[in-house]
Amino acid sequence: MTAHIYAKFIPYLCIMYINSDFSRLEIDLNGCLKNYRYFRSKLEDSTKLLVLVKANAYGHGAVEFASLMEEAGADYLAVAYPIEGIELRQAGIKSPVIVLTAGTDSFEQIVNYGLEPGIPNLFSLKELCKVLEKRGVSDFPIHIKLDTGMHRLGFMTDEIAELQEFLKDCRHVRVKSVYSHLAAADDPSNDEFTLGQIGLFRKNADIISDSIGYRPMYHILNSAGIERFPQYQFDMVRLGIGIYGISALPEVELAPVASFKCKVLQVKILAPGDGTIGYGRHGRIAPEGTVIATIPVGYADGLDRHLSCGKGRFTINGHRVPTIGNICMDMTMLDVTGIDVKVGDTVTIFGEDPTITELADILGTIPYEIITSVPRRIERIIVK
Repeated sequence: MTAHIYAKFIPYLCIMYINSDFSRLEIDLNGCLKNYRYFRSKLEDSTKLLVLVKANAYGHGAVEFASLMEEAGADYLAVAYPIEGIELRQAGIKSPVIVLTAGTDSFEQIVNYGLEPGIPNLFSLKELCKVLEKRGVSDFPIHIKLDTGMHRLGFMTDEIAELQEFLKDCRHVRVKSVYSHLAAADDPSNDEFTLGQIGLFRKNADIISDSIGYRPMYHILNSAGIERFPQYQFDMVRLGIGIYGISALPEVELAPVASFKCKVLQVKILAPGDGTIGYGRHGRIAPEGTVIATIPVGYADGLDRHLSCGKGRFTINGHRVPTIGNICMDMTMLDVTGIDVKVGDTVTIFGEDPTITELADILGTIPYEIITSVPRRIERIIVK
């Protein structure tokens, strides 16, 4: 299987050597497959594995990552919005795709592209059934979302009876799965709450199954849940941030999948009399002079402006170097004084050094926000 996956992505590998002067997000094929095997090893052979590729695959490139997961053997893919699922279908992705936030205005497109909507309330279900009835469609696959404590989307316990009554007489849909979302599966201090969510989920899912006369798939575990509560894997699990290299267990080191890299555009040797560096004149030249390297990455590329003025440190030629002055929209200046640096040298914004978690800690946020902030104008490259 692995050799087949490598062969499929040879065209992506070649891009690296054709165009060497761009800023890019390198996706490590080996690391991705390693993480996939780690989570798959936590599951029974009969348990299905769904991989989340919403938000441009958490910033990694939706089409590329979905294709990779399809080849690796994922049973399902999931996106947030219909437009994301449509993009996958137009790119040739054949796997079942759940639209977790289907809304109410895109059901025609969902049907057209063979997507499977998550249904969080009776209003959405009725709107979908209107579309299906008009088109003469029956047994269309849907996924019922239960609210077990996240309190974001989903049927509350006191809404289950009305859902049961509607489903009894509705031939237009078939419940493919019932699912819910854990709010704090990564936090041991909230384990009692998490177990309460799982218990409530099982109870309400069973009520739905009994009333419709067949048993759909159940799924509630996210990445942290797979690692910490594998005994509740039910019929399927949803793998999100874990496949991209972030573990809920401090003792587990998953393979970093994404590395954000760019090239040095220019090197300047500045003397004390040359003034200051960057917008707002916040970059100060040292009394003995300062050497700066300018790189083609700025806050429009997901490089948070709060990493300005030395708070962020990136790697070039084996050295961690600080930002100097304010990060600009498309460029950033680095203090490379005392380091041998030339135009064209590679700079790592995040990857193995520094890690995405380190940047998140500096900014007081989570790795999700860092990686999903890298825009589409930064090319995604699959590398072996």
